Amino acid sequence: MSVSKAIPTRRPLDMRATLLMLMLCVIWGIQQPAMKIIAADVTPIMQLAIRFGGAAVFFGLLLMVREGRGAFSDGTLRSGLLLGLLFSFEFFLVGVAIAHTTAAHTVVFLYTSPIFTALGLRFLPEERLSTAQWTGIGVAFSGIVVAFLGYSNRPVAELIKGDAVAVCAGAVWGLTNVVLRRGRVGGAATVKTVFYQVGMAAVLIGGFAAITGQTAVVISRATVLSLLFQTLIISISSYLIWFWLLRHYLTSRLMLMTLLTPLFGVVFGVMLLHDPIEWRFAVGAALVLSGVLIVNARLGRQALRESP
Repeated sequence: MSVSKAIPTRRPLDMRATLLMLMLCVIWGIQQPAMKIIAADVTPIMQLAIRFGGAAVFFGLLLMVREGRGAFSDGTLRSGLLLGLLFSFEFFLVGVAIAHTTAAHTVVFLYTSPIFTALGLRFLPEERLSTAQWTGIGVAFSGIVVAFLGYSNRPVAELIKGDAVAVCAGAVWGLTNVVLRRGRVGGAATVKTVFYQVGMAAVLIGGFAAITGQTAVVISRATVLSLLFQTLIISISSYLIWFWLLRHYLTSRLMLMTLLTPLFGVVFGVMLLHDPIEWRFAVGAALVLSGVLIVNARLGRQALRESP
């Protein structure tokens, strides 16, 4: 798509977008258990390199078929490379955070990203949130904190270090969405947008895995199934849907919906890994759902009034 064409106007979430986001939250919620199941056979960093490498090949070939050799002569290369760099850096930070704090803490603070996205887009009139909607964000995030923050045997200083890195990862994710919303790459085709990110991640994360000696892969049925799921479902299918949504709907509203992902993550952790669950999850889930309803209630009523 030529950047000379008008960037599509983003609109509030409708029923289609909401259902697609719920599906994405379920898919993204299962990815951590899927990675953890085979972590003894393939390191998480190598899993990321494999899945991003496979996705990069797919999107690269698709992009060449659609746009040919002039695919990167449309002015999106600079912001596209920045987008890919931020995407890769986010995953590096998540890996560092997990090494110092618990996975639950990492998920909680990673999902501060909607707040950073909203802050970065606050100057765009259509993306601004009302006071009530900011209250909804606060309620939703407090629900994640209640649901996932528990006690740990690790030293407090190490937890704080890991938590801080996880917050940085959330900030980078938020900045990634700002670049996509306001950069020239925001006018690129969805396939190209995804390729910039998974292609850069495959190179950088794959290089990091090679340099640090984390390239060993033990082949088993579980390994093959997990890597296929991560590549075909997460890094190809879900990213296609996600970046299509980002081009057509308001980014801040979509980011708020992602706050449901950690809740699904815990559910799948209980089902697949037999992780313990307690009352905090029920209370936190109620708060997250309440926050989502607060933010989207006014927009939903408006959409109903305007529907034929």
